[in-house]
Amino acid sequence: MRTKKVRFVVMVVLIAMLAAFPLSAGASHAWGNYHWARTANPFTIKVIDSMTTDWDGKLDLAISDWDTSSVMNVVKASGNSSLTTRWRCAAAFGKVRACNYTYGNNGWLGVAQIWASGSHITQGTAKMNDTYFNTAQYNTPAWRQLVICQEVAHTFGLGHQDENFDNPNLGTCMDYTRDPSTNQHPNQHDYDMLALIYAHLDSTTTVGSAPVGFANADVHAVENWGEKVHESADGRSALYVRDFGNGFKIFTFVFWAE
Repeated sequence: MRTKKVRFVVMVVLIAMLAAFPLSAGASHAWGNYHWARTANPFTIKVIDSMTTDWDGKLDLAISDWDTSSVMNVVKASGNSSLTTRWRCAAAFGKVRACNYTYGNNGWLGVAQIWASGSHITQGTAKMNDTYFNTAQYNTPAWRQLVICQEVAHTFGLGHQDENFDNPNLGTCMDYTRDPSTNQHPNQHDYDMLALIYAHLDSTTTVGSAPVGFANADVHAVENWGEKVHESADGRSALYVRDFGNGFKIFTFVFWAE
């Protein structure tokens, strides 16, 4: 914890520097102003492990990578990994659940879904589609690490640094690429972005009551994702929003398979 406090002080200084020398518009990769409500930094985010043993090491590494952030403690929580649990991948209030399952030939490789009340994230899920990860193209340590690192990060409020698969690698899992060999972990810009997202504090860590059906909404099927509000130029990345009114929304980030 002392190390985190030291890093946090360093990041405060960095934030002041960034205020004096702002990032260019294209350099920001937060998606909106969505964040977890908390009253102090670093705060703790629990990631429920509802994954099979062949994914556990990848999840552990992703958690360790994001735990390096100065503003958050990312820890793993034990969870049920039964077939039914992994297929449903039900969200848990105040936590993130990570799952893998053979979700079928539905086009997506990985999906992150985030529940938000106003600008505050309330729960999230990160799902890996073994239907594609069991194929020769995607059944590699590098592809698995890139996708799980990215989907978990979306639940923190991070977007993509680059959505063009043909651009040179940026050395971060938040960068789309055809060669994931050097894009399996966060880079410094990711950590800097998290520090900016969580630079302010909230007065509470709770949210008000939600509409009926919001917290346990069925967003498993594509037709339940809501409106597509963003798509990359090549169609390989998309963002959907299902709006429940009064600031209650569910966001779905999609990493489409090639």
